[in-house]
Amino acid sequence: MYMAYGWPQVIPLELPNCPSTQQIVYLKVVNRLLLVVAPTHLELWSSSQHRVRLGKYKRGLDSIRREGENLQAVWSPDTKLIAILTSSFYLHIFKVQITEKKIHVGGKQPTGLFFANISLLLSEQVPFANKKLTVSNFICDNKNMLIGLSDGSLYNISWKGEFCGAFSLDMWLNDNIGANKFSNHLGNGLTSSGNQRVDVSNHVNHVVSQTSAVVHLEFSITLRLLFVLFSDGKLIQCSVSKRGLKHTESLIVERRLASEEVVCASVAHEQQILAVGTLKGVVELYDLADSASVIRSVSLHDWGYSVEDTGPVNCIAWTPDNSAFAVGWKLRGLTVWSVSGCRLMSTIRQIGLSSVSSPVVKPNQDFKYEPMMGGASLMHWDEHGFRLYAIEERSSERIIAFSFGKCCLNRGVSGTTYVRQVIYGEDRLLIVQAEDTDELKILHLNLPVSYISQNWPVLHVAASRDGMYLAVAGLHGLILYDIRLKRWRVFGDVTQEQQIQCRGLLWLGKIVVVCNYVDSSNTYELLFYPRYHLDQSSLLCRKPLLAKPMAMDVYQDYLLVTYRPFDVHIYHVRLTGELSPSSTPDLQLSTVRELSIMTAKSHPAAMHFIPDQLPREYMLRSDTSSSSDLLTREPARCLILRMNGDLSLLDLDDGRERELTHSVELFWVTCGQSEEKTNLIEEVSWLDYGHRGMQVWYPSPGVDPFKQEDFLQLDPELEFDREVYPLGLLPNAGVVVGVCQRMSFSACTEFPCFEPSPQAQTILHCLLRHLLQRDKREEALRLAHLSAEKPHFSHCLEWLLFTVFDAEISSLNSKSWTITSIIVVKIHMGTKTKFKQKPGSSIQSCNLSFEKTCDLIRNFPEYYDVVVSVARKTDGRHWADLFSAAGRSTELFEECFQRRWYRTAACYILVIAKLEGPAVSQYCALRLLQATLDESLYELAGELVRFLLRSGREYESTNADSERDSPRFLGYFLFPTSFRKQPQDAKSSSFKEPSAHVASVKSILESHASYLMSGKELSKLVAFVKGTQFDLVEYLQRERYGSARLENFASGLEMIGQKLHMGTLQSRLDAEFLLAHMCSVKFKEWIVVLATLLRRSEVLFDLFRHDLRLWKAYSITIQGHGAFAQYHDLLEELEVKLSSTVNAEET
Repeated sequence: MYMAYGWPQVIPLELPNCPSTQQIVYLKVVNRLLLVVAPTHLELWSSSQHRVRLGKYKRGLDSIRREGENLQAVWSPDTKLIAILTSSFYLHIFKVQITEKKIHVGGKQPTGLFFANISLLLSEQVPFANKKLTVSNFICDNKNMLIGLSDGSLYNISWKGEFCGAFSLDMWLNDNIGANKFSNHLGNGLTSSGNQRVDVSNHVNHVVSQTSAVVHLEFSITLRLLFVLFSDGKLIQCSVSKRGLKHTESLIVERRLASEEVVCASVAHEQQILAVGTLKGVVELYDLADSASVIRSVSLHDWGYSVEDTGPVNCIAWTPDNSAFAVGWKLRGLTVWSVSGCRLMSTIRQIGLSSVSSPVVKPNQDFKYEPMMGGASLMHWDEHGFRLYAIEERSSERIIAFSFGKCCLNRGVSGTTYVRQVIYGEDRLLIVQAEDTDELKILHLNLPVSYISQNWPVLHVAASRDGMYLAVAGLHGLILYDIRLKRWRVFGDVTQEQQIQCRGLLWLGKIVVVCNYVDSSNTYELLFYPRYHLDQSSLLCRKPLLAKPMAMDVYQDYLLVTYRPFDVHIYHVRLTGELSPSSTPDLQLSTVRELSIMTAKSHPAAMHFIPDQLPREYMLRSDTSSSSDLLTREPARCLILRMNGDLSLLDLDDGRERELTHSVELFWVTCGQSEEKTNLIEEVSWLDYGHRGMQVWYPSPGVDPFKQEDFLQLDPELEFDREVYPLGLLPNAGVVVGVCQRMSFSACTEFPCFEPSPQAQTILHCLLRHLLQRDKREEALRLAHLSAEKPHFSHCLEWLLFTVFDAEISSLNSKSWTITSIIVVKIHMGTKTKFKQKPGSSIQSCNLSFEKTCDLIRNFPEYYDVVVSVARKTDGRHWADLFSAAGRSTELFEECFQRRWYRTAACYILVIAKLEGPAVSQYCALRLLQATLDESLYELAGELVRFLLRSGREYESTNADSERDSPRFLGYFLFPTSFRKQPQDAKSSSFKEPSAHVASVKSILESHASYLMSGKELSKLVAFVKGTQFDLVEYLQRERYGSARLENFASGLEMIGQKLHMGTLQSRLDAEFLLAHMCSVKFKEWIVVLATLLRRSEVLFDLFRHDLRLWKAYSITIQGHGAFAQYHDLLEELEVKLSSTVNAEET
């Protein structure tokens, strides 16, 4: 899969020599060459490691005035000819010739680039120039090209400049559009006012005369399919014969797609998928192998952007391997999607959702840092998928190139382990690293310049089974990287390196297996090198292959090689001698199995052995010899992932293939891959990922589970965020590692930097549910203990209990009652995701006892948090069922209370009110209130006060408010920051209610306030007042001569100064808060002390000018104590102000 990284690069284009249309006409990349056709000129660039301009052709002013600007263009498949149609309907054909003049760009290594000459071969006006027609884009094959006209016809032109004439499309359509095929052949020749019709009197279909203009053509040479888009949004699919576009009579209209409002289309020939862009800004995917049935649609609507923001789809570009596609919109932005609908990259900043990929856009924010802000007019990937070249709408000055890395997905003839997640770019590796803090980070690893400069770009990457070694292959040769030692190993002899053209990489233990293409003989072979030495002298074995392999895999000593159409060969690898530099080991391959399978299905994209899964207790037997023999036994099954996404299981004994699922992008075989005791996924057979999310597969129980017809059972889906693409697994942590896009911004760069960000999603809850379902309680407990220190352990237990309880409720309700969809914060992914269960869905844990799950979780201190969290996620009507198995709510509360887990205990208050009654809940809340005050947990105490006052009113009324039963009401305790701003009536009026319940709350609060005031704990007093909304003014008025009294000024100033620590900002804010309240009750003693500490001379001046005796006492005290020397400057300032005031009054 593809992830953007780094800053977008800008390729400047030459400015026109005369006023012209600000729009690039054509953009395409073929054979490391980039062709750009502008309105007045064309440029040819290198798209390899060094991006330099190789040649250009600039039209003269006379040519532009006479023949018009460049309007449409097309490049021949062999890159030797360029055809351009001007706005005055002149056809220009140019010849591209690479010269022998080399290009030097600096440095010691040659670039291998040569200048190109572009010359004009033909300039002739087309026959339809005088018909006032508009044209579509060109499409072509090796001999001819087609262009669409506004009268609904297509015009055929040869690359020799021959005008072959026009032909129109007449279609016999059935009411069931898109389902039937048509056999009428289209006529040839130039059309006039009408269209040709085919008269079939016995046909029940009706004639549809196509009069709309042809606005877009899309052609797949591989599939021999032509798609014609008309101005009314209709899209027609035609088949092309092997003879090509020259023989237009062989074009057959097959179907009209059901989609409406189509504006563009693009074909993925390997996947046989048609991507269609619409006026609504949506891209629809069609399966061409299944009668053009709709697969799915993708858009930015779920990310807060409508068609008013982005405009309609303007262009679509598939990656070279057809696993992803880029979408450009007319008004704004560019986005890359996977086939399954995962958003891999987007230039548009995020609004609407809480997303890790993009920041929120402020209305007045400068948008200059957003690429493609004006929309995307043209896009094209380079041949390796490392660069996406894009041109902004209404721009002719530059090309923007986005750098992409490809994820190692263990497909085809290159294998990698799931424990090492690697993204490789054109000249570097991006490695996911798990730090000691359990934080995942991306490490950029640059390849040695001596290797990559000669063998650009990186083509294959494979990680060893333990993930500690990487094999990397470029255009020639290969290099190895030791992750522990951080060292590269390369070929010592460059000549030997250049003889290797790697087409695939595998690891066979400590041996690197290279699928090598021999250019001289056009054959393929396997080369076996030890990882300690890359040299011809250390080559262990050379195995010629029958043909180019489609897929390869290794398990222990067995090697699988698959050829077209579907021939499977399995070899046994036998190594004799020690694999070390000091010995001479010998490696031999022997064929153990050959299968030739006849099938009409699509070709395999990946194949992997499925080893037999042995129970752990069997692995730990004392009879190690027998268990070792079983471990090295030849695998009897393998998984097949086909190009169309079908996943199936192949029995290698009898050749039977069993279909498992479809729409799969990748999978990981996990069974038999790790021998570590801390492996948390040993019970899993494999995992797959597709548009449904992640699926976990297990072997079913039984005497011989490997011979049962239905030995596989599918786990409920693991919903992955649509911005996170999975890369692999961390078996010791029980998590799936994915990657998503982030963007960082800098004031010194025009564009943001794209940063792949690794994310982790746990699958522990699936594993625990699987073990409990099979009554493996001890194994489940051991697995849970191994995971107890892992991140998100509490979340896993919560999700486990939630899904099991949901299944219990669903199984008891004949109407398939479903738990209300609620939003749960998924901390581990950094986004909000909805946990939903679909009506009538089959959940494997339906028969799982809820009590059994509770018994497992009781072994961990997280149990109390987990239970109350599940209660918050369910309807209050089912709390009785929940706590009948989990334990009585009052007992759980008491346990939390005794352990001083006060916040968890507070979460049980509402449950107690629902199940045990208001009196019990109020009693528990009062106890908890006193405890939280003693611990200075004032925010939690404030929530308890508000609950007590609210519940006192609600439960005393005969008609209880329905809100008290709602799970969101428990948010008062779970999310305190959301409820800090309370209505004013809860602040004062609630205390005046003449009830014993309110009096108890008031007594507890006043008692705590007196305790704090007596000890002069003023910072705590401020926090207490703010947290509980305690009426401090009323209290001060009543306790003026009680606990709030200051005995004398000097001791009060010294003690309060020590308590408040005025050097900190928070202490000064607390003092200001208290001073405001003291001024409101005119508490002079406190006003003088606090104003002195704050050096508020204006407050002191206003007080002293009306009470000179107080001023004299204040002055004497300050001057008479050495500890108050710091206030002498304040005293002098006040004395000056008071003296001036006295003098003014006397005059």
